[in-house]
Amino acid sequence: MKNYIPRLTLWALSVAITFPFAAQTTWNVGETILNEYNLVSGVNIPWELTWGPDDMLWCTTREGDVLRIDPASGAYETVLSLNVNDSGVEPGLLGMALHPDFTNQPLVYLAYTAQDFQNGNHERLSVFYWNGSNLGNEQILHIVGAAGIHNGSRLLILPDNTLLMSTGDLGDGGVSSQSDNNDNGKILRFNLDGSVPADNPDPTSFIYTKGHRNSQGMCVGPNGIIYSSEHGQYNFDEFNIIEAGRNYGWPNVEGLCDGICDWCNSGAEQSFCLANNIVEPLKTWSPCAAVNDLIYYDHPAIPEWQGSILMAVLGGFSSPVGGRLEVLSMSEDGLTLEESDMFFTEFNQRIRDVAVNPNTGAIYLAFNGPSYTGNGPNLIKEFRPASADGVANWEDHRGLDIYPNPAAHQVTLRVSDLWTGQSFEVLDLKGNVMMQGQLNPNDILDVSSWPSASYLLHAQNQDGVQMTRVIVVH
Repeated sequence: MKNYIPRLTLWALSVAITFPFAAQTTWNVGETILNEYNLVSGVNIPWELTWGPDDMLWCTTREGDVLRIDPASGAYETVLSLNVNDSGVEPGLLGMALHPDFTNQPLVYLAYTAQDFQNGNHERLSVFYWNGSNLGNEQILHIVGAAGIHNGSRLLILPDNTLLMSTGDLGDGGVSSQSDNNDNGKILRFNLDGSVPADNPDPTSFIYTKGHRNSQGMCVGPNGIIYSSEHGQYNFDEFNIIEAGRNYGWPNVEGLCDGICDWCNSGAEQSFCLANNIVEPLKTWSPCAAVNDLIYYDHPAIPEWQGSILMAVLGGFSSPVGGRLEVLSMSEDGLTLEESDMFFTEFNQRIRDVAVNPNTGAIYLAFNGPSYTGNGPNLIKEFRPASADGVANWEDHRGLDIYPNPAAHQVTLRVSDLWTGQSFEVLDLKGNVMMQGQLNPNDILDVSSWPSASYLLHAQNQDGVQMTRVIVVH
């Protein structure tokens, strides 16, 4: 573990901050009330959120860091910093999955873009060993092509202990997507040791499905059904069921096999569908909504969402609705989409990923700012069902809270024993230090002379564990 101040913390928060991030504290989902918290602020750019078997929230940032976050307090450690190739607008450290038997095999799988003399610009699927404080001992399992766009890279471990990896077409117009000799534009399947599963469609190939443009969302739902989300060109983002050996059409098919498409030859689309075992999506979005990661929600804490797929949505360039969480309500057998609904559009933020706390039913969302490709504010928010909210026991769970927030004159600090006496500083959006000191319970900070704006309180203890809170002055 290293002492670490988040990269671009202040600059990332300086772009288009419009609250009520802190002011909006509750949300209604039917009869369920969700309490909103800023869990982590200022990391750039949170890409993958994964609930770990160690009951910690793990996060990748596109700049190359793996964070291990305490979901109760928001305190986090940087447990790995990779030298990624992030030239372009979309590459970097992307997907992550933790070994299902993490206690006995503490392994973390990562997909990231790199560059070296032997392989040039490429994307690695690697596995790292967790020693209790850091990730190390990298083993490269597989290498595919990489580019400035369309690198796919979502990872998913299946119930049979195999690993799926989505790969993008690198912006080649789909040439790689239909090639059986190219691993790009595919969903690949591996054994956890990196070998080819004997029951793959071709037992000599990692290719599980083909015909993908840029899939950046996968999850497992009821009855072992695999779902994916996929970015379209201008129209026809897709929500699919993934079936071994099937073809998903790109670039010859967009959306349904109905002869309506922008990129493909519409007259030949239906013929291609019949000849190539094409899977049609359960739902499409036009213009593109920029659909992203998925997770199956099966927790009684939010009964309105139980049995649904939660999908992070970035908001496309021409989409009439921006970033959001889209809730896809499925039939009991999981094969049919019955309806969909949108939440958290009020933030006007690109939502990159969603994770679920299996203990409380809370959800975590990674916000990547209001515009492509994610220049801030970058936040990880928690939406906790009020019925499972332990905020009354905040000293054991939160570590540090600020109230009232927003404030006009002064704020009071609630500080746990673990954080009492630790150093902190408050910075404005230009990086100016507004205040420094040590955290003490019930300390009052005078903000009456501060301009109306958002400020970042950053604390770090002697072990290098960090915590951030946003203070809003109005």
